[in-house]
Amino acid sequence: MPAKGLRHAAGTNRLVRKLALAGAGAAVLALPIAGATSASAATPAADSTTATTTAAMTAANGYSNNLDGWIRQSLDIMADKGIPGTYNGIYRNIMRESSGNQFAINNWDINAINGTPSKGLLQVIQPTFDAYHVDGTSWDLYDPVANITAACNYAADRYGSMDNVFSAY
Repeated sequence: MPAKGLRHAAGTNRLVRKLALAGAGAAVLALPIAGATSASAATPAADSTTATTTAAMTAANGYSNNLDGWIRQSLDIMADKGIPGTYNGIYRNIMRESSGNQFAINNWDINAINGTPSKGLLQVIQPTFDAYHVDGTSWDLYDPVANITAACNYAADRYGSMDNVFSAY
């Protein structure tokens, strides 16, 4: 359920209470409504492996191992697969959802309560990641390129493009 027009903490807190009362747990791709500050920095055991793998892959492909490089690599994969999106649209959503923390995890929303927390740069839940995974990317939800590309694939299917997403989706 998108939080249309709510862009500040007071409005977001009201929405969170309303969603909790309404039992809104049907979101396929769950993104933290309260913004990036609500996602905690989790460090699962696989994180160091993911970070090492991502660093090796991005360096080998000529991309920097940082948010800029991850977005650019995702955009190249998306272009090859016909998935729409722009750098600005992806960056805007990442900043809102995780502040660029590839290991961000939302442990408080309805998805987390139901046992499937939102994870990564674009706060994707595992079933959505699995359903919208893009060939040629890692199957690791915390891999930044895989996370961005799967989330953009979902947003393209649901909203036409990540560029059309301005709130939780």
